[in-house]
Amino acid sequence: MSSHQKKNFFEKFSNWATVATGSSAAFISATVVIIVWIVTGPVFHYSDTWQLVINTGTTIITFLMVFLIQKSQNKDSKAIHLKLNELLASHQGASNRMVNIEDLTEKELDQLHKFYIKLSKLAEQEDDITCTHSIDAAEENHETKQTGFRSKTHYQNALKNRSKKSK
Repeated sequence: MSSHQKKNFFEKFSNWATVATGSSAAFISATVVIIVWIVTGPVFHYSDTWQLVINTGTTIITFLMVFLIQKSQNKDSKAIHLKLNELLASHQGASNRMVNIEDLTEKELDQLHKFYIKLSKLAEQEDDITCTHSIDAAEENHETKQTGFRSKTHYQNALKNRSKKSK
């Protein structure tokens, strides 16, 4: 069996296992196992072996599920990153520097976070919540977008509605 076929088998198995273990049937099955274990307690006089069976079983299942959950989360995370990268790359006003942002250091991410706090404060001054900013030339974009939005019908309607509500 080739390496590709092994990966393909593992991929198929992990996808199946993720769906199966996240189902209602899996939850019900686990609940039934616990109930059966509890009911058999008096039969086995609540012995150490009786307790060991459930402890060992749950430990093994938990150990395996950690890896399964991590694989599933890694795959989902990668898919979300690719979708976001596609949106960034396809949107003219977005900064392409944000693609692969997950490769930045914690310090660099903190700097970007501070920058976006500044953008948020700029956005609070605007009348239209749909107005956005790019990381590049934020203040210039702010003014350009604000000027462009002022001529839009939805912006004019929002101003009229706000002035009617304030009266």
